[in-house]
Amino acid sequence: KENSVEKTTKEKDVEYKQKETVYLDKEVAELSADRSGVQAELDAVNEYLSKLHKECDEVAETYAERKARFKAEIAGLKEALATLENETALLQRQARRHRGALRGGVLAVGSQ
Repeated sequence: KENSVEKTTKEKDVEYKQKETVYLDKEVAELSADRSGVQAELDAVNEYLSKLHKECDEVAETYAERKARFKAEIAGLKEALATLENETALLQRQARRHRGALRGGVLAVGSQ
């Protein structure tokens, strides 16, 4: 009789353990799916954060970079000044020629 009681007890233990195993397998599957979703969300947030860092973080400019930028700016300004001086000289020369040609033309037309 003791053996049958012990056997029944062990069979019930096995049955409960199997039910617990099924339950734990379901829990693991659900938690794994939850973790995958949260990990995907975290990856997206981290990617966005790194993008913000690239756009917003200030990086100190080195002396060499400042010097090169300043030299380029000065060269551009000198070039613009030279262009403006040349254009002004050309406009003044053209204006003088037109005045003389117009006066001469008016006189020639008026004399006939």
